[in-house]
Amino acid sequence: MSTENEGSAVPPAPGPHPAPPAPHPNPAVPPAPDYDPTAGTRPTASDAPIGPSDAAGSPGEGAPGPGAPGPGAPGPGAPGSGADAGQSSTWWSADGGQQPGGPGDGQGGQGGPGGPWGTAPVPPSGPPGRKPRGLVAAMLAAVLVAGAIGGGIGFWAADRESDGSDTTTVSAYGNPKTESRAPGSVSSIANKTLPSVVTIEAQGNNGESGTGTGFVYDKQGHILTNNHVVASAADNGKLTATFSNGKRYTAEVVGRAQGYDVAVVKLKNAAGAKLDPLPLGNSDRVAVGDATVAIGAPFGLSGTVTTGIVSAKKRPVASSDGGGGNASYMSALQTDASINPGNSGGPLLNADGGVIGINSAIQSAGNGSGLGESQQSGSIGLGFAIPINQAKNVAEQLIKTGQPIYPVIEATVSTKDSANGATIASNGTGGSPAVVPGGPADKAGLKSGDVITKLDDMAIDSGPTLISEIWTHQPGDKVTLTYKRGGKLSTADVTLGKRKGDS
Repeated sequence: MSTENEGSAVPPAPGPHPAPPAPHPNPAVPPAPDYDPTAGTRPTASDAPIGPSDAAGSPGEGAPGPGAPGPGAPGPGAPGSGADAGQSSTWWSADGGQQPGGPGDGQGGQGGPGGPWGTAPVPPSGPPGRKPRGLVAAMLAAVLVAGAIGGGIGFWAADRESDGSDTTTVSAYGNPKTESRAPGSVSSIANKTLPSVVTIEAQGNNGESGTGTGFVYDKQGHILTNNHVVASAADNGKLTATFSNGKRYTAEVVGRAQGYDVAVVKLKNAAGAKLDPLPLGNSDRVAVGDATVAIGAPFGLSGTVTTGIVSAKKRPVASSDGGGGNASYMSALQTDASINPGNSGGPLLNADGGVIGINSAIQSAGNGSGLGESQQSGSIGLGFAIPINQAKNVAEQLIKTGQPIYPVIEATVSTKDSANGATIASNGTGGSPAVVPGGPADKAGLKSGDVITKLDDMAIDSGPTLISEIWTHQPGDKVTLTYKRGGKLSTADVTLGKRKGDS
């Protein structure tokens, strides 16, 4: 058989010739369009003193600040929501006063006997704060691509059928590990925990509102959450708590601690409520790398479950709601479980389903603007939770007296970024002495200008770090402060004093 070329003078060989090959029936599949996420930033908090009336400030609820938290994004209120008063980065509450957008997905950790976490493939969600039209466009592109690929594969399979059958069936077999619901699996933890997690809606008299999360603390109807979640409704506002079964109850504030960013509310007329308190873990025994599960209402999407690990401990964080409120301080558990505005006040759980922290803040990467409109920033894998051991102590104080108690050294320190230590200021609030006469710091011999570099074995790089570490203790505890004066290092033993209330 000879080939036939254009312009050739060679005659065809005698005999039959096969027909030229037909073009391939499967058209090329166009690629999906690019999809670029954006992120957001928030302002920093102001300086705060340690002491009776001039002590460190407190948080608020907020806006993105986390509607972070807006996890105060904050203010997922993005900590989340919260502005960092003494750091070079900006922290934002994981809650806020708006409810747009959609949540992100956490990272997989290690589970219990039900098999490794993250075995089941989960489609990635769009970036937090992305407007619906961008998400719809991406989904539509995915559908079109899947359709084209499916059509091509279908033609390919049909073209190669040799038995004359009219249909081709493909079976997908279940993976026993993926479908495990054994104790210790994420699905098992979520199933037990969700009925005790509530979505909190706060409405202030001034029109300010926000959505956050809380969880059942005891059978008396107390709900544990963040202060910045309920702050807008604290003064004759309206609070509602909605359970996963859809039942909604009105609630009232029992007490709140602005400095700790902890609040306790109580359900009204909760006779018909099923109150199963969540078991509390031991945050002091948490190790970096431990698996975590976060549950909350990011961007108003109640009952959202994300997973990750504890990525750091004793992370000093100063946060605010971005709405002018004072800062709160925490020596936080850091997690890469997806935390967004609306997660604030929700539980951070360990692999046994015990609460190890209250999700409170996230770090934002930018200002959150995109597509020509203002947006809340979302999770970038840096979420922060108040350790439950500290939160439990505060909650008990609030239930008994309605007011928090703070350990103090009664000295005002600078909350500006330093990295060299916590410097005792020249003056306190309103020109008062920075070191209160007769207070713990004064009795230990500390003076204005001293730079505190360590508390016991913990390195102190700034004022917020010092405040965060002091507040992990109790009044009456004895601590050793290492400080620098005139280039010389010295130590002083300090017995912590007590301040009652946030004023």
